[in-house]
Amino acid sequence: MVSAAEQMAANTSWSALGKATDLRNRILFTLALLIVYRLGTFIPVPGIDGQALREFMEQAGQGIGGMVSMFTGGALGRMGIFALGIMPYISASIIVQLLTSMVPALEQLKKEGEQGRKKINQYTRFGTVALATVQAYGLAVSLESGDLATDPGMFFRMSTMITLVGGTMFLMWLGEQITARGIGNGISLIIFVGIIAEVPAALAQFFASGRSGAISPAVIIGVIVMVIAVITFVVFMERALRKIHIQYPRRQAGMKVYEGGSSHLPVKVNPAGVIPAIFASSLLLLPVTISTFSSGATNGPIMSWLLANFGPGQPLYLLFFASMIVFFAYFYTFNVSFKPDDVADNLKKQNGFVPGIRPGKKTAEYLEYVVNRVLVLGSVYLTAVCLLPEILRNQFAIPFYFGGTSVLIIVSVTMDTIQQVQSHLLAHQYEGLIEKSQLRGKGKKRGRKGPARR
Repeated sequence: MVSAAEQMAANTSWSALGKATDLRNRILFTLALLIVYRLGTFIPVPGIDGQALREFMEQAGQGIGGMVSMFTGGALGRMGIFALGIMPYISASIIVQLLTSMVPALEQLKKEGEQGRKKINQYTRFGTVALATVQAYGLAVSLESGDLATDPGMFFRMSTMITLVGGTMFLMWLGEQITARGIGNGISLIIFVGIIAEVPAALAQFFASGRSGAISPAVIIGVIVMVIAVITFVVFMERALRKIHIQYPRRQAGMKVYEGGSSHLPVKVNPAGVIPAIFASSLLLLPVTISTFSSGATNGPIMSWLLANFGPGQPLYLLFFASMIVFFAYFYTFNVSFKPDDVADNLKKQNGFVPGIRPGKKTAEYLEYVVNRVLVLGSVYLTAVCLLPEILRNQFAIPFYFGGTSVLIIVSVTMDTIQQVQSHLLAHQYEGLIEKSQLRGKGKKRGRKGPARR
């Protein structure tokens, strides 16, 4: 039985976008901020030798430098003011969320509602500044050691640090503004736009390699088929749900008796979305971003070992990537996207219950059991999508933009943004129906004639 809301959503057309003024303003606001972000990736950090940087990035493009450049929208390859990207903010968010689960004081803050959330966000911003400062200083020193600075010295280091940290904080602000006043998740959209903007150049380079004979036509066709298959699989899995039956008893309010009803609680196979892949990638990029720009002579034994074993396609890289994806899939689901205790409390307040399960603690335990089992499939799906194309990409020297992580981010963010747009259109359609019904009611009242006087 299709509900009225589902019927209305199916009948919602994109032509209604012109009538939804608030939604249109949100979309234009989001596009404007994303254009600002793209323009910032082309503004260079002062004191960089452009020619030497281009030559270096041509050599490092197939290594870890290519992946770092992908997540920064090409800003790292051009050494723009957004060269650190949004990754320090994501890393700080990971650290704060982990501490929230382990430190009682932070856990108490999390339960204090809006005020506690603002305080935790403030700690995240402080952590972002600290991480960005450390990374910016290391990157400045690495640029000097790689002979990429025109005038090395303390002034170059300080100016580079101020520029890169300021760029990261500005990106963080852009992401928060898009989330609050635009459409979609701001941080995910920034990463999404950075990847999408560099895909045409990656495609041109890929087909140029095919024309030159560096890549065989069979590999090109295989890559195209692989990307289409991954997109189809991601769309299928992101729409997959496990429906938990919810029953509502008959209730009486005053003299009226309301019949009981039934509904379902949807649990996505992948409740965490694209967040585990982004978190895992950010942790992988942390130790090697700085060492990428360092010359081999200045790398210490630890950095040399990291570069040798944590490069794309290496066994330790793949093992760490897979374990982090599984960890963050469970961690983010139970701490952010689906909290069994909160869901059970909300069901209890609404007098809803799972048939055969007592409300309260037992319902929370049952929900946790179901989500744990669903997440086994979800985490395996995420790991397979991120790793299998990565292995093939490394074997055939395919650009990073055709890897599983980038495809997953593109598809997931696109689906999430379209879903939010449709939700706004649906809400606008509801408002229009309510206004029409009110106008009809007023018209009927005006049309009534009073009793004729005799």
